[in-house]
Order: sequence, then structure tokens, then C-alpha cells
Amino acid sequence: MSAPSERSKRRRSTGQQPITLSDVAARAKVSEITVSRILRGVGPIADSTRERVMEAVDAMGYVPNRVAGTLASSVSSLVGVIIPSLSNIVFPEVLQGINAGLEPSGYRPVVGITDYDATTEEKLVASLLAWKPAAMIIAGFDHTPMTRRRLQTSGIRIAELMDIDATPIDLAVGLSHRAAGYDTGRHLLRRGYRRFGYVGHDWSADRRAKLRYDGLRQALCDAGHVFAGEAMTQGPSSTGAGRSMLDALLRSSPDVDVAVFSNDDMAVGGVFHCMTAGITPKRDLGLFGFNGLDIGQALPLRLSTIRSNRFLIGRMAVEKMLQQSERPGTPEIIDTGYEIVEGETA
Repeated sequence: MSAPSERSKRRRSTGQQPITLSDVAARAKVSEITVSRILRGVGPIADSTRERVMEAVDAMGYVPNRVAGTLASSVSSLVGVIIPSLSNIVFPEVLQGINAGLEPSGYRPVVGITDYDATTEEKLVASLLAWKPAAMIIAGFDHTPMTRRRLQTSGIRIAELMDIDATPIDLAVGLSHRAAGYDTGRHLLRRGYRRFGYVGHDWSADRRAKLRYDGLRQALCDAGHVFAGEAMTQGPSSTGAGRSMLDALLRSSPDVDVAVFSNDDMAVGGVFHCMTAGITPKRDLGLFGFNGLDIGQALPLRLSTIRSNRFLIGRMAVEKMLQQSERPGTPEIIDTGYEIVEGETA
């Protein structure tokens, strides 16, 4: 992503050029005009022809160019940004980093929210790509096959954020959640904990929480231990869920000496439960979170957790794409790392 004015003067020399209207027409064995009319919903078209064209569109991951008809240049100064949530404080901090990186460049972010739904993400990707953004920034690796195909064939820089435990389409910036979970286990074992409980939220839309769990379980296994108990809510993470699930864990497994939570939201809820149940964190029960949120560090006893570099993740993704506007032949991974915050609860 060079400056917009420079980028508009040349076509990307990526290993895979964007799919064009002509490509779709050739595959469907119809004219470009017919493809255009079908995509715009103009005029009578035979059902068999329409089906053949739409099959080609889906198979190739083609996205119509909505910019070409309205602007003299098919290049925009927009950067598409798709994140799961704004209510989760993790992602606003990532957005701040993205905005800080883009501010001096002339590019501007356009943000879409998926609410952790892969189908919504697929629609947002198609919608944003139709405006020919200069680049796309998206959270994680869990995409539908169609979303992945569209991103792969777009020809623009693609940054997948938060996670580096898989091979990216283009660029991945974040941390190894599996390693973070493993290091959590090793840290707590060194502090003398042996009877581990786990308090978590629904993993179906949160691969990263599952990776941390897997890493933690492996650390325990390597040391000859297993979980003494687990409590999982069927919904997303929240302080309320953390509070109720810690209560459930202690009722089913009262002998646990430390509870590891899927994130800080859940862990803060665990602290609230301890307050009402007469449990002193660390002395009576260790509590450990993930993310390093400000709210956890503002508690009367600072939450023990792992801090992720969320602002840095957003800023570094932008800076890397600005340094190299063309998609490289080999996917790249940038590890922003994490930090164990000892705190006062474990």
C-alpha cells in the first residue's frame, strides 16, 4: 500500500490477479454484457443462463466492481476493516492502532462488524471488496470457503490479525494463542498450583480461546496433571458469565486451587463471585485471565493475566502493508508477542 496517488498509476503484480468480469463470462460461456446484466438485475434473462453465470461467480469468488461506474479511477483510498465486535474492548484498541498507522498515509478505514458470525463476515467481505479497497484487514483465520476465495483472488494486501497459529492468506499479525495458554500453565505450575479449574465461554466462534485452552491442557499434561474441573457457558464471554461459571465450577469441583478463565471479562466476573462468596483471591483460590484489560488492573487486587499487544497489532499490520504495497509470493507472519502480568490474584 503505497500512497493512493502512486498506487493508482500501476496495476498490482501479485501472483494471482483479481478475477474480472471477462473471466466470469468466459467460464460461463456468455458475453460480458450478459454477465453485467445478470449481476445488475437488468432485463429478462433465461433461468439456465442466470444459474450458469452465478455458478461461475461463486466458483471463482468474483466480486463486482462498484467503483468503476462512479469514479474515473478504479482505485480507492479506503481500507476495509472487519472485526467481530465493538463491545469487546479488545477490538477497539486494535482499531486505534489501525487508525494510528493509517493517519499519515491518506488512506481511511471502513469498518464492518461480524458479531462473530461467519456468514455476516462473508457478506461484509463481498460488500467491501466491491468498492475496490486498497487493502483488507480482518480478524483471525476462521473464514467460510467463499470468503477465503474472495480474499485470495482480490489481488490486494490482506492482513489477518490477532492470531499466528495458522498459515495466512497474505499477512498475519498477532500472537500464538496456543503458546500463551501453554505459558499460562507453566507459570502457574511454577507458582505451586496443581488442581486446575477452567472457566470458559463458547468456542464455536472463538478459535483463539480454544487454542489457549489446548495450550494450557498440554502444559498440564507435560507436567503430569489434568484439569480438576471445567465450567463452560454456552454463550459469549461476559463478566456475568464468568461470575456464574466460577460458582458452578466450585460447586462441582470444590478442591480446585486455581481457576484459569478464557479471558479477562470472564475473570473479572470470577473476582466478583469471590467477593460475594467470601473467597480471597490468591490466598484461597488463584484466578488467572487473558488480555490484560485495564479493568482487570483497576481491581482492588490486580488481576493476574497475560497482556496482548492489541494497539501494536493494528498499527504493525498497517505499517507492514504500507511498506510493501504488492502481495509477496510467500505469506508472512509477524509475532507481536505477549507478557505475563503477575498481578495479585494468582
